[in-house]
Amino acid sequence: MGYVDFGYKPSKDDLVCLFRIEPNHEERVPYRKAAEMVAGESSTGTWTELKTMNKKVRNMGAKVFEMRGNWFKIAYPSKLFEEGNMPQILSSVAGNIFGMKAISKLRLEDIKWPEKIMKSFKGPKFGIPGVRKILKVSNRPLVGTIVKPKIGLTPKQHAKVAYESWVGGCDIVKDDENLTDQNFNRFEERVKETLKMRDRAERETGDKKAYMPNVTGETKEMIKRARFVRKQDGRYMMVDIVTTGWAGLQTLRNQNINLVMHAHRAGHAAFTRGNHGISMLVVADIARLIGVDQIHVGTAVGKMVGGKEEVKHVGEEIEERIIREGHHSLEENWGEIKPVFAVCSGGLQPGLVPRLVEIMGSNIIIQAGGGIHGHPNGTKSGARAMRQALNSAMEGIPIEEYAKKHKELKIAIRKWGKI
Repeated sequence: MGYVDFGYKPSKDDLVCLFRIEPNHEERVPYRKAAEMVAGESSTGTWTELKTMNKKVRNMGAKVFEMRGNWFKIAYPSKLFEEGNMPQILSSVAGNIFGMKAISKLRLEDIKWPEKIMKSFKGPKFGIPGVRKILKVSNRPLVGTIVKPKIGLTPKQHAKVAYESWVGGCDIVKDDENLTDQNFNRFEERVKETLKMRDRAERETGDKKAYMPNVTGETKEMIKRARFVRKQDGRYMMVDIVTTGWAGLQTLRNQNINLVMHAHRAGHAAFTRGNHGISMLVVADIARLIGVDQIHVGTAVGKMVGGKEEVKHVGEEIEERIIREGHHSLEENWGEIKPVFAVCSGGLQPGLVPRLVEIMGSNIIIQAGGGIHGHPNGTKSGARAMRQALNSAMEGIPIEEYAKKHKELKIAIRKWGKI
């Protein structure tokens, strides 16, 4: 078929995909043939010989240029893609290939993006430096929480939880993924009430605070909600990027509404978990290119799927990059595309914070829900315990030593333990 060439050297304009494959052994499909079929189906080929094929089109075909066991790389000429159109790009490299009969399992592990394609997307408006400037926090991780219970509270109750979180020490408070504009908690009323409490918390603490209302919805409705937040002097919006879809996310980013965009990854595990689908690494890359400023990546130490290696390597090529303690790859230099905060969330509590910072570094948002609101003394004490745990990590003091002089942290460790 001509889609394998181990002598091929990708050009700087090629988009390179790293795949892991398991052929359909019942069909007795060899690994090399399965890889070649993926390259053909995702570029210029199909299941049979074509009378309409010509030399020019054949030269535009993708090339399998490297195989190691069941891992292989495919180079795609940039001319195959419409610049600035993420749905089209993914329909090519992550479309029909997952349903091919010749394949039992296939996983797109990583993408190396050529500069030409990267420049066709806006990227983050704020990124790590912009968010730090807004919140006036220069070098430590940010501390955030999710209002809990995630649904059921009224706007005033929601705002009260946010207020107690902020005065306790949180920098950021956010809605959860399934709270938008339900009857019991209308979006516009919630935004007004919570931002009112944000302003009060700023006056009382002297620190900048942020609220992330969930604007997720039909695309025009998302834009309407985002503009409402901006009109109310909000600084942030949150969007469920997987369920919204890449086109909807691009449209929202392209509005230039001047809000920090927080990306929740709800639904990602439907295709990122296991050995068939797309890795979270690829999802994070795409979201960064389109223009989110921060994105959930798992915790490495909490309840959500996303182990230490995967969480650290979001956006990096799995096999070939050097792993360094204290960094995550959403910080890597992409030229004009700003670095993005990794949001660590899912089962976090104060006793896990020092290890999390050791693994991930300072350019993270430590986001705890139950680990704050489940504190025996309530939300304010839970937020204080989180900040105390962070302080112990930043000052290099063992958390058990720090807890001896900080009662909120001591109580939290007694309840949840430490690592």
